[in-house]
Amino acid sequence: MSPQLDTRLASHSPTALGAFRAVVGLLFTGHGTSLLFGWPSGPAAEFGVWPDFFAGVIEFLTGALVTTGLFTRVAAFLASGTMAFAYFTVHLPDGWIPLTNNGELSVLYCFAFFLLVFTGGGAFALDTARRRR
Repeated sequence: MSPQLDTRLASHSPTALGAFRAVVGLLFTGHGTSLLFGWPSGPAAEFGVWPDFFAGVIEFLTGALVTTGLFTRVAAFLASGTMAFAYFTVHLPDGWIPLTNNGELSVLYCFAFFLLVFTGGGAFALDTARRRR
């Protein structure tokens, strides 16, 4: 890319990162609500049943924190680890290629959250507002 385009786009990086964080967090929260409440797709996991119920709790809480940008790095670290665990325990036994073992979404979430561990929440994150105080 040209240096001018790089400069122009770089100035919008915090906003793009904030939008990325919010969308990934919101989608992940939806996975948690599906496991916990059966909404928007069910059925819900039985209370206390390993690993579905606990995955739902982690997905709902970390997804909500990432969506709002509150404790983004810690929540993203936990979410990334949860998705790595899901890949290795649920999908890897069916083969190591994510495209063929239905593990693509777990891998994508794992690395999207891993990116947020290092970049933080970007613009419009509650972490940013807390830091300004």
